[in-house]
Amino acid sequence: MLIPRRVLLAAALSLGALQAQAAVAPQALVAPITDYKLYVLDNLEQFTEHTRAFTDAVKAGDLDRAQALYAPSRVYYERIEPIAELFADLDASIDAREDDYEHGVQDPTFTGFHRLEYGLFHERSTDGMDVYAERLMSDVNDLEQRVQDLTFPPEAVVGGAAALMEEVAATKVSGEEDRYSHTDLWDFQGNLDGSKKIFELVKPLVEQDDPAFVARIESNFAALEDTLANYHLSEGDASKGFQTYDKVSERDRRALVGPVTVLAEELSTLRGMLGLD
Repeated sequence: MLIPRRVLLAAALSLGALQAQAAVAPQALVAPITDYKLYVLDNLEQFTEHTRAFTDAVKAGDLDRAQALYAPSRVYYERIEPIAELFADLDASIDAREDDYEHGVQDPTFTGFHRLEYGLFHERSTDGMDVYAERLMSDVNDLEQRVQDLTFPPEAVVGGAAALMEEVAATKVSGEEDRYSHTDLWDFQGNLDGSKKIFELVKPLVEQDDPAFVARIESNFAALEDTLANYHLSEGDASKGFQTYDKVSERDRRALVGPVTVLAEELSTLRGMLGLD
């Protein structure tokens, strides 16, 4: 796949200002940031496609299909949240939870996946969901268009590796995010995928100076992936889905907190190592 010249130029321009302070040469970051943008665009394309199928099912009144497509659609968004969250208006419209609104699910401004989740899994109905499905699809299309010409801030990309794992610790392990569908492990996997991708892209820039750090990170990622594999519906295949989170014991949930927190703390040092603080 050819990398568009405008993508390379945008990445180079955004890195130029960092030359005086960067721990690595600014041009060394051009390739990983460019590759990350391609990763985000690929996931956005799939996110848009899956969301269209999901919202079409909602509008068709097909409750079973809409429920089945809810989590597989969201996983693409969870992978790219460090970039999606740069557009605060769309992130709120697409992914806010009822806690963010004074009147909860009754608030007329509460939209997005979690408003649909409430209707599909709590009320077990598609009645009245058309308007939310249409708004979600519009927001996702808008997000895809905005990202096309976005210059990715290197500090947001590199910092996103830790931010994604911090989000797992804050909202996934507790089960609060997908409280009606109990599909939290899908989101957990998406955040883990996105964090690992960022790390893998910048790993060559830190591996020579601190191979022990890289080894610890890789070991922690592997351990978390092994833990998630225990909940696969089809052994060794995350794409087939996960056991619902309400079936994960409180003890097992607590056991996840430590490894996730340690990984997040380790990854939080990446920005400083690359001179991006």
